[in-house]
Amino acid sequence: MESFQGQTNSQGKLVVRGIGLLLSGDLAQPILDADTIIVVDGVIADIGRYSELNTENADRVVNANGTCVAPGLIDSHVHPVVGDWTPRQNQTGWIDSYLNGGVTTMISAGEVHLPGRPKDIVGLKAMAITAQRSFSIHRPGGVKVHAGAPILEQGMEEHDFKELADAGVKLLGEVGLGGVKSGAEAKQMVAWARKYGIQSTIHTGGPSIPGSSLIDADVVLEADADVIGHINGGPTALPIDQIRCLCESCTRAVEIVHNGNEVAGLYAMRTTIELDQAERISLGTDSPAGSGVQPLGILRLIAMLSSMGNVAPETVFCFATGNTARIRELNCGLIEIGRVGDFVIMDRAQHSAGDTLLDSVALGDLPGISMVIIDGVVRCRRSRNTPPAETLASLEI
Repeated sequence: MESFQGQTNSQGKLVVRGIGLLLSGDLAQPILDADTIIVVDGVIADIGRYSELNTENADRVVNANGTCVAPGLIDSHVHPVVGDWTPRQNQTGWIDSYLNGGVTTMISAGEVHLPGRPKDIVGLKAMAITAQRSFSIHRPGGVKVHAGAPILEQGMEEHDFKELADAGVKLLGEVGLGGVKSGAEAKQMVAWARKYGIQSTIHTGGPSIPGSSLIDADVVLEADADVIGHINGGPTALPIDQIRCLCESCTRAVEIVHNGNEVAGLYAMRTTIELDQAERISLGTDSPAGSGVQPLGILRLIAMLSSMGNVAPETVFCFATGNTARIRELNCGLIEIGRVGDFVIMDRAQHSAGDTLLDSVALGDLPGISMVIIDGVVRCRRSRNTPPAETLASLEI
């Protein structure tokens, strides 16, 4: 995406007009009947028809030129370390590159790739607090990275979780990547974390890195973490009968990731929808990882689940926006008054067989992104990673 060096302060009034398709991120009403959004000081203040809204005295005006506006995408499962660098692939600028794929918010599942990652209790707490502090201030490309997710190690006690929570830590790294691998031991620590407002994710499936282990359905169910992390494997999936067991036997979030087993991901989605519990589905990339950095991972996952799973694309977009926001208790991911103004503006890719953006995604094509807005600020323009959009949004003021 072309770097945008203009206004970076969220203060002021933004008008996004000329919207041809407005995706809400809400499963109850995935498409909204509106062509204009007004954002004031980074927060959505009004939604409706241009002729009926107060669009005067705008500091910035974006014309979507008849294309699609959706909530900024949320990657529910990333492994950041320090700034915009990943030691797993020795690559810099990976977060900014995900911004090119429409991702405006990321959730850490553990800063596990840090060389020499401390496994003693004092060290792991210090590392989590450092990551939380660092990413709360440093936002590569404007992307909001919710980091500071300690990996559970044996010997942790209740006071450790209270200390972490008091210091601002709100996440646990993937249960099972550290020394705590049994369901019973994990259950106690997950309960302590939950008591102090720390949300937990559990590794599901075969080992992904040296030191991790198989975490099967019995362990997942006993540990009772808030999010069934990469239910389709990270990258090796559990057998289909165990995936069905997890979908049916608990009400925790079902996370499907790009870097997992695609067959298992489709099965998990279909099973959860059959249970009439689509609100449990969340999407992530599980990256950076051994398979690399995937800037378009969330878009590719949306296209795959829609086209191969025969689910309406506007519904699948909800999995990567409003569903994740509600599961993670974030004030983004939905186009509604009071939510932060995070948007991705896109259109069908040039020469796609689909007549519209939704048609093209339902056929498995990726959309072309022309603009990403975070907190009411245009962070970047035409994507350098997606195929070119048929029609581009424009900045009028």
